Amino acid sequence: MKKESEALLELVADWKGIRESGCAYSIREDGKGIERMSSDDVRIEPKADGSGLDIYVRPGAKGAKAAIPACVTHAGVNDLVYNDFHIGEGADVTIIAGCGVHVKNGEEARHSGIHRFFLAPRSHVLYEEKHVGRGGDRGTKRSIDPVTEVHLDEGSFLEMDTSQIGGVDLSTRKTVATLGPAAKLVVKEHLLTEGDERVTTDFDVVMEGAGSAVDLVSRSVARDHSHQEYRSRIRGEAPCTGHSECDAILTGQGCVLASPALDALCEDASLVHEAAIGKIAGEQIMKLRTFGLTEEEAEAKIIEGFLR
Repeated sequence: MKKESEALLELVADWKGIRESGCAYSIREDGKGIERMSSDDVRIEPKADGSGLDIYVRPGAKGAKAAIPACVTHAGVNDLVYNDFHIGEGADVTIIAGCGVHVKNGEEARHSGIHRFFLAPRSHVLYEEKHVGRGGDRGTKRSIDPVTEVHLDEGSFLEMDTSQIGGVDLSTRKTVATLGPAAKLVVKEHLLTEGDERVTTDFDVVMEGAGSAVDLVSRSVARDHSHQEYRSRIRGEAPCTGHSECDAILTGQGCVLASPALDALCEDASLVHEAAIGKIAGEQIMKLRTFGLTEEEAEAKIIEGFLR
């Protein structure tokens, strides 16, 4: 494995710890699977056409864990992978994903991970996904375009904790979900853009089952001349609850556009959206400066806490 690959995989997934833990894992480097292992609770199989993986979690498994990090380390790679997660009834599993892209000045590389989740009744998944970019800045183009498709059966629960903290020049992040009866989806997104980076987040959630619920929360910081767009659409077709929240901090000439939408097709659908965009309050900076921090250090501390 390349030195750059090791550094990226450590950033997005703590891959050394994963290998030592004995959990199921698959490592992808520059568009190819280079290492794979299953466990008693999680079976990982390559798709017959070579386009990605099928990950099967045993019904009733408790405390299971799987990791499928990927990395791109040289120019000219356009990595597209399809991974399907089949979660057995009553299973409980943590899935760690993410991608790192490292290219040099003036080079281009792209990774697109299309992940589809099929949760059987009363199953629970914690899904952690981190994206990072590394390398030169002059004319470099590091692109990561994740797509997440979610199908939640009765009483199932998916928690998504996703982050993209700097270094990705262009990104479109799309999540589409369908919720059955008493199913729940929770998404916590953390974004940081710098320089001229651009990112678009797009959520589209349909609640078909009675008692279903969704909570979408995006926290982001747009620095320099970077640009962010947040779009969310929650559609309630049954008695359900839905919440969408976009909180953003601007520094420099950063720009954030927020477009939340709610479609209530049932009188017992309770849907709410919130959006707050602005700069760091001066009193926050002043308070931290009384502890001896410079203005830059105070701002960094505030942003660090905000993006947790």
